[in-house]
Amino acid sequence: MFSRIMKMGKDVSLTEGSIVKGLIAFAIPLFFGQLLQQFYNMADAWVVGNFASNDAFAAVSLAGNLTFIVIGLFNGIAIGGGVVISRYFGAKDEKQTQLAINTNLFFGVIASLISTVLGLLLVPYLLVWMKTPDSVMADALMYFNIYFAGVSTVIMYNTCMAIMRAVGDSVHPLFYLFVSSMINVILDLVFVAGFRWGAGGAALATVIAQGLSVALCLVHMCRGMDAIKIKIRDIRFHRETMIRIIRQGLPSGIQNTVNSLGNMVVQSCINLFGAYAISGYGAFHKIEGIAFLPIMSMSMALPTFVSQNLGAGQVERAKKGTVIGLLFGAAFAELTGVLIFYLTPQLLSIFISAPEAIAYGTGHGQTVAFFMFLLSFTHCAAGALRGCGKAVIPMMTLLICWCGIRIVYVTTALRYFPVFQTISWAYPLTWGLSAVILLICLLRLDWTKAKV
Repeated sequence: MFSRIMKMGKDVSLTEGSIVKGLIAFAIPLFFGQLLQQFYNMADAWVVGNFASNDAFAAVSLAGNLTFIVIGLFNGIAIGGGVVISRYFGAKDEKQTQLAINTNLFFGVIASLISTVLGLLLVPYLLVWMKTPDSVMADALMYFNIYFAGVSTVIMYNTCMAIMRAVGDSVHPLFYLFVSSMINVILDLVFVAGFRWGAGGAALATVIAQGLSVALCLVHMCRGMDAIKIKIRDIRFHRETMIRIIRQGLPSGIQNTVNSLGNMVVQSCINLFGAYAISGYGAFHKIEGIAFLPIMSMSMALPTFVSQNLGAGQVERAKKGTVIGLLFGAAFAELTGVLIFYLTPQLLSIFISAPEAIAYGTGHGQTVAFFMFLLSFTHCAAGALRGCGKAVIPMMTLLICWCGIRIVYVTTALRYFPVFQTISWAYPLTWGLSAVILLICLLRLDWTKAKV
């Protein structure tokens, strides 16, 4: 089975042939890649949840928003680099494609250094600002200090993935992630279950495993396989290309960072309910990550599909692919949402055993489950708009809805309804608002003028 998957996303033609077949063939390896990503995130959670304390599990549960507030900006710019590469690749401009690849790698190196410094300096203050319980603080500091000491592995892997996917290769990142995921699980068991290093052991396992995947990506690209050929001496700054990359990626990067700030405000409200609330919410977030995989895969495939086809001058094909992607994502999202509604307590028990934590996670999960189609539509529409070179539109929409309105709602509503489900309702409400806005933007978009 794995060999068939490996063949599906290699040398996929996104500018000719069946749109459905092309999108699905490209998206399936992305799906399995995200599944592996979630697998080793869940491995962290499972091992820590079963072989360490509830406080250690709560510390790991804080990782998503806090790490993304630092690296989200640079990950967004890497995505913008992928859009630029896709456009040149679709236009068959080999010189500009190679220039964009080298510039994106150069930026990844610089971003890695900046993220390491910022993360190590800011994390202690951010944990205090988030009102992290005292019982969780020591484990959280250990986890984040180790994570940010090796955060370059995370950023460089995302950079390499963006480059490979931009030229239609979603297979090699999947294979390399598979290898690193297996290493991560083994190291989790050794460091956490064996050596009893708690949250710090989980962070160390993640950094080592992610570093291996980066090494594999770079070796592949240096060998000049498929459409990519890099030489270390050619990785340098190119002003005009960097301007294009930043123009496409900066809106996504700003969106990532500011949304993470918004989520941290929400997380600080969750933290007020105590360690069980943090654990329950964090455990459900792992489940939601699995449910979200078909959506994320399609939303990641659409920018490449749209950008390549616009680069090849095939506007109608780009539009049809967007409609198919939106419908596919929404259908799968709602199906998984229904399953989650009924299975949440059983799924939560995989990670946590405390009845109080399971109760918090179940309440949150059953509140948001039936609205997953709105989340899907928002992400897929945002992906299509980025492929059109309109990254500012989803940035502004999500900043207003998922950050501004969500913060105002949570901080205000909790004063009048001080229960945990008040926080949960912030998600479907803001998902729905952003979906409506992005639908209007897509309907009014002049696709013939879309450019990078």
